[in-house]
Amino acid sequence: MKKVLFTIGFGFSTLVQAQNYVHQAIILNEGYFDYQTNEILVPVTVGSYNPANQTYQVVDTLEGMRFGSDVLIDGNYYFVAADSKIFKMDLNTHQELASVTCPGVRNLGIYQNKLIATRGEYLTTYDSYLHVYDATTMTLISAIDTVQGPKWATQNVVVDGSNAFIAVNNGYEWGNEKGIIGKLDLNSLSYGNEIDLGPEGKNPDNLVKIGSFIYSVNNKDWSGSSISKIALDGTSNSTVNLASASTGCGTSALRDDKLVYQISMETTLNEFDINLMNNVGPISGHSTNYYELAQEPVSGNLYASETDYFSFGKVHLFDAQNNELSNFDAGVSPGTVVFDVRSSASVSEIKESISIYPNPTVDELHVAKEGVKHIFDLTGKLLFQSTDNILNVSGLNQGMYVLEVNGAKAHFIKK
Repeated sequence: MKKVLFTIGFGFSTLVQAQNYVHQAIILNEGYFDYQTNEILVPVTVGSYNPANQTYQVVDTLEGMRFGSDVLIDGNYYFVAADSKIFKMDLNTHQELASVTCPGVRNLGIYQNKLIATRGEYLTTYDSYLHVYDATTMTLISAIDTVQGPKWATQNVVVDGSNAFIAVNNGYEWGNEKGIIGKLDLNSLSYGNEIDLGPEGKNPDNLVKIGSFIYSVNNKDWSGSSISKIALDGTSNSTVNLASASTGCGTSALRDDKLVYQISMETTLNEFDINLMNNVGPISGHSTNYYELAQEPVSGNLYASETDYFSFGKVHLFDAQNNELSNFDAGVSPGTVVFDVRSSASVSEIKESISIYPNPTVDELHVAKEGVKHIFDLTGKLLFQSTDNILNVSGLNQGMYVLEVNGAKAHFIKK
């Protein structure tokens, strides 16, 4: 049974101690493009999952895009990289505010008001594999050419202070993959200081930053995989082989102080210790071939998506002990999951006193105030209402809620 803690205002404005919570998870579904017939059979969609009430809804369809590749949240906005465009969206209403054409866009990064976009596409040569845009107006600030910038297709990007570290993999020219980490100064927009990861570190696909190091998950020539550790100051780098098969496209993520990854076509989820730079071993509780992995930053739950790439998509949620908590249907090929984390400090203040007990409660909440009782989640969604003075709250999920009676409010928190 769940235990819920209620915080009460006693005749004066009281703010509940601020806590972070996940308002929503934004999920980019890549859809299904038939390269043989050159048809979009399932369009790219953006979905929003509300962990408080466990509901999912499609919030936008990106018509005419063959695939989607990345989502980045910044303040009240989020940016979507899809095929040949970057879209700027309102984080609350999901309204499309602006877009800019950027053929071959792959991944996104942001520093202050500069939006970094990496580029690459199969059998396509560009004169610039690195663009920087004004995040407000979505106008191009700089297209860093192949003389001054990366000479081959780029993939992931990690921003550390005023520097962006770029994975240069040339991953769309099979047999000529590269393993380079380049650095872009985001003040001067000058590129340089490339680090060669060597023959075992080719084709870096995913980058994560931990402390003063970057870790890259590399797919080599798609016949093997490795993990590289690169010092941010460029003084050292090392690479450890994982397996004689690739990790697929993006099937790796940072989970606490370890990297979790899955070898292409396998159903075992593996764990890699980034401090010791060696495999810890397979993780129990997983027997599904995943497409995307992402750790939710507040609860630590792991989101893992699966798909057959043409007809369905599903996202599974696991706790720290790898117990499956729930799952939900999403669009075809849910390939990127990012989290909209907010603070409870933005929730309305408590204006009047409400006498409620027991505190904390397990099943029943006694309310010593006449009137209609409303319980809301933090998004403002009404969960239920009653005129009773004893409310059954045993069915509530963990999290923070708001009780309102005739304008008086009290916040309650599941601890």
